[in-house]
Amino acid sequence: MGTGTGAYAGLFLAAFLAATLLPAQSETALVALQLTKDYPVIALVAVASLGNVLGSVVNWLIGRGIDRFRTKRWFPVSAERLSAAQRWYGRYGKWSLLASWLPIVGDPITVAAGVLRVPLPTFLVLVSIAKVGRYAALALAASQWT
Repeated sequence: MGTGTGAYAGLFLAAFLAATLLPAQSETALVALQLTKDYPVIALVAVASLGNVLGSVVNWLIGRGIDRFRTKRWFPVSAERLSAAQRWYGRYGKWSLLASWLPIVGDPITVAAGVLRVPLPTFLVLVSIAKVGRYAALALAASQWT
């Protein structure tokens, strides 16, 4: 089993960036490392999940701190995406954070959670369930390919 910290660091970074508002993709990195069979799957899922949850915390912090700048041109989420996320959050409440793993809408939901002052412990529990669940399901699917 591989213990290469470089591979884990790369996976962590890919997952972290993928959870922020920056365009990145971590699923390919997870599956590629898993298919090498050099790394324990549980470690890969844990590293990817940790990076992705911490990236979502960055979004939450952005929402907490710069809502007053949301009309600025440089604001990292379009007004339409943030409004859609806030409507989703308004409809489903804190449970909408279980959709934080979804492409396109997931990142703005985590920003909206910060804007709407979701307590950090609640945010962490729900986002962790979503992120770990996604990576575990992906790893399980990838294990069927080997």
